[in-house]
Amino acid sequence: MKDKETIGVILLNLGGPDSIHAVRPFLYNLFSDRKIIKLGPSFLQKPIAWLISSLRSKKTESMYSLIGGRSPILDITSAQAKTLEEALNQKSEVKSQKSTPPLPPLSKGGINGKVIPTSYHPKLVTPNSLPPIPPPRGGRARGGVPEKKFKVYVGMRYWHPLIEDVVPVMYIDGIRKIVALSLYPQYSVTTSGSSLTKLKDVVESYPIETFCISSWFDHPLYIEALVDIIKKGLESFTQKSEVKSQKSNDTDNPPTPPLEKGSKRGFERRGDIQVLFSAHGLPHKIFEKGDPYVHQINGTIREITKIIPIKWHLSFQSKSGPVKWLEPSTDEKLKELATEGIKNILVVPISFVSDHIETLYEIDILYKNLAEKLGITLKRVDSLNTHPIFIEALKDLVIKSAKEKGWT
Repeated sequence: MKDKETIGVILLNLGGPDSIHAVRPFLYNLFSDRKIIKLGPSFLQKPIAWLISSLRSKKTESMYSLIGGRSPILDITSAQAKTLEEALNQKSEVKSQKSTPPLPPLSKGGINGKVIPTSYHPKLVTPNSLPPIPPPRGGRARGGVPEKKFKVYVGMRYWHPLIEDVVPVMYIDGIRKIVALSLYPQYSVTTSGSSLTKLKDVVESYPIETFCISSWFDHPLYIEALVDIIKKGLESFTQKSEVKSQKSNDTDNPPTPPLEKGSKRGFERRGDIQVLFSAHGLPHKIFEKGDPYVHQINGTIREITKIIPIKWHLSFQSKSGPVKWLEPSTDEKLKELATEGIKNILVVPISFVSDHIETLYEIDILYKNLAEKLGITLKRVDSLNTHPIFIEALKDLVIKSAKEKGWT
């Protein structure tokens, strides 16, 4: 049975409007989720969500109009799913990086070097056993693809394809075992928690076993992928016209030699460049209740700085609503760094694994314009998207999970 049965993998993410007209209903779905923000008593959550989405839709529509009129998150997550499925169904354990092209046009770079296999074991949560029900009407469900051990799907929380719509499709495809992989590396009840709760609620109506991966903030291959894009981002400051002296506006600094893995050479000559890790914000009340998100963000940064000795700062972006959020905000941090004479900043969107409005609008447009006014040269690292080592990290998580469950 193990050799014939196809294991389903569902990549869980936020989702995003696929057109300007989808912005308001997307916002309504988002603000209707009490795990993100509680808007008064529960019976008023949806009416208030409708009001907020109506008031904010025009402003948000204008933001999306500046990045192509839609969110690219479904296209990118689908590309991640496709690349991951190909990697999982290979005979060899580790895929050659040359056979995995980067995602155009949003993936800005590839990776050279070796992928190092790891025996890392992910943090796993197993939902309760599920009651059996008969197959849906219309006859017997179609079987899974026999030549594939894994089939990867995409399930979004707040826009199509919604988790509640994808699970029935997986069941019709003959999937009876699911590895659910949250694409939020750092766990929060507002992100991974919300998506996994929705998945569990939907799956309870089907005779499907699930194995949930809720957190992987310090997975070695994930860290390796982040280190690679940070190195490339630092190297983008090597041109004379790119690096500003923090003591003066003199731009006659000599080019910096390429970075060498396992050495500080090169980094020491980048003293004028500082790294700003920008994470998605979180209401402070959720943090006070013991949400591990901030701890895991710092855990990711700790693993990165074990490999590259950088000068770094942490800030939070994407605040919404009148409640108190985590501080400092990214815009306030930029102002603070400007007063300290910092002239060159590389932004790393630490909690994001793909391009969407938070990277393409907030960082690339909003914060970059602010930085220019402050006299700062601001650059952003490439998003992970379909970065080969990142895909290997996802593959490792899935394989270890399936083995842990005894499915392979």
